[in-house]
Amino acid sequence: MQEAYDGFAGMFPRFFDLGLNLVVALITLIIGWWVSAILGRWVRRAASRSPRIDPTIVPMFQAAVVWSVRIFTLIAVLARFGVQTASLIAVLGAAGLAIGLALQGTLQNISAGIMLLILRPIRTGEYVALSSGTEGTVSEVGLFLTRLVQGDGINVSLPNSTVWNATITNYSRNTTRRMDIPVVIQYGDDVGDAIERLKKLMAEHPLVNQDPAPMIMATEYRDNGTLVTVRAWAQAANFWDLRWDLFHRIRLMLSEAGFRPPIPVREIQAKDGSAGPAGHHAD
Repeated sequence: MQEAYDGFAGMFPRFFDLGLNLVVALITLIIGWWVSAILGRWVRRAASRSPRIDPTIVPMFQAAVVWSVRIFTLIAVLARFGVQTASLIAVLGAAGLAIGLALQGTLQNISAGIMLLILRPIRTGEYVALSSGTEGTVSEVGLFLTRLVQGDGINVSLPNSTVWNATITNYSRNTTRRMDIPVVIQYGDDVGDAIERLKKLMAEHPLVNQDPAPMIMATEYRDNGTLVTVRAWAQAANFWDLRWDLFHRIRLMLSEAGFRPPIPVREIQAKDGSAGPAGHHAD
């Protein structure tokens, strides 16, 4: 009995040390996770307030800070139990190599994400279209995925490698955009008068940039009339508002001035060669 008691008494310090290590390790883990979350939020707020930092890199930078703190926390916890961190780092390196070979596609996404952040062909808030057919406003370029918000509010997540390998059309990078609006003047109507009226409309419209100056020119003959192209520059933010407004104003202005709508005209001839009444119909 005495021997059992002595054995238990001898083991008590070991249990005490083990319990103390468990408590300290748990506290270290909780504090490390808490600190990592606080640092991540602080980095995001600080980066968002700075005009010198591109918002595109904020999510990836935040993730790097958070997981750096968490990795050091895990190493500290393991060291508390006597694990040799040098050996652990070597094992993790070998494991990382094996995992990297198995996850080549994932590593491609990471490297593509880094290239997207370095070269910055897209940025947060820009409207882009990819050669794959996807288009939308960039909301985030992360470590693995790029997120776009389409015009109808649908979120699309794409692997970074898909974005990097695609041809990217960026509609928001330049501050100005040009639009070409086709206007058909029916044969028999005064094309010169129509061009002068269109020039006046473009000169008076508040959203049309006057430098470079708008251009109105006859560019093509069609079945239903002469095609007049209205070419104008606008601020990128006003592009669609101006385009929709011009389509409305041009048709209304021409109708009020007595110009006929560009309805296709067909002339029907009888077998004896005499021309019959012209038939009007839309193709």
